[in-house]
Order: sequence, then C-alpha cells, then structure tokens
Amino acid sequence: MNKKRIITIIIIAVVCLAAGYYIGKSQSPAPTTRGNFTGVNGANRTGGMKTLGGNSAPVSGDIISKDDKSITIKLRDGGSKIAFFSTSTPITKSVSGVSSDLSQNESVMIQGTTNADGSVTAQSIQIRPRTGASN
Repeated sequence: MNKKRIITIIIIAVVCLAAGYYIGKSQSPAPTTRGNFTGVNGANRTGGMKTLGGNSAPVSGDIISKDDKSITIKLRDGGSKIAFFSTSTPITKSVSGVSSDLSQNESVMIQGTTNADGSVTAQSIQIRPRTGASN
C-alpha cells in the first residue's frame, strides 16, 4: 500500500470512531431516579420516591389542620410540617380527590419542594388508607 492510501484509511477510521462516539453519547438515556409513588394508593411503588427537584423530599403523616391553600402534617417523629398546595396540585386516593378530601387525622404522603422556611410546596398529595393502629 502506498502512503496516501494508508493516510486515507486512518482518516476514515478516525471519522467513523468520532461519529460513533457522538451518536452513542446523544442517544444515552437520561439519568433516572428511583421509582415513584404516583399510582393510586401507591400502586407503582418500585423502590423509592421519585424526586421532582433538587430540594425535594417526601412528607408523610396525619393532617392536623387545613385551610384553602395548606395543610399541617403531624410527622411520625412528633414534629409537624406545613405543606402548601394549589388548585393544580394532584390529590389522589382510590379515586381522584379534591382539597375538601383533606381533613384532620387523614394519613397523607406529600411530594414537593422544600422551601427556605422548612415548609413544603406540594406537587402531589396522596391520601393514604389507614393500616394498623393509629398514632
């Protein structure tokens, strides 16, 4: 083989490798979080709470007070947390719920964003069925 042919083959190989690298990189799946709790009564639980943002955390407990835009949750550790919601916040139970379904002593799971003051802005609220003895 002559030098021109060898150089041409090397250039083609480098171009093919580079193209393959960039095509493969562009088709890589995005990183995923663990499974989510969005199913009715938690039906889609597959390993954890799906996060919705950098400072997102689940909140679970019983409702101790409520107004039109927030509920206060008694946490399992005895503390409490305020969760804000809007008319567009999904509220689920065996069937789709509405804010009037949120009442004292209901057990709920809230997914949302933690605010600077420690309260939570809810992206979803799931009313959970009672299981076992109440607190």
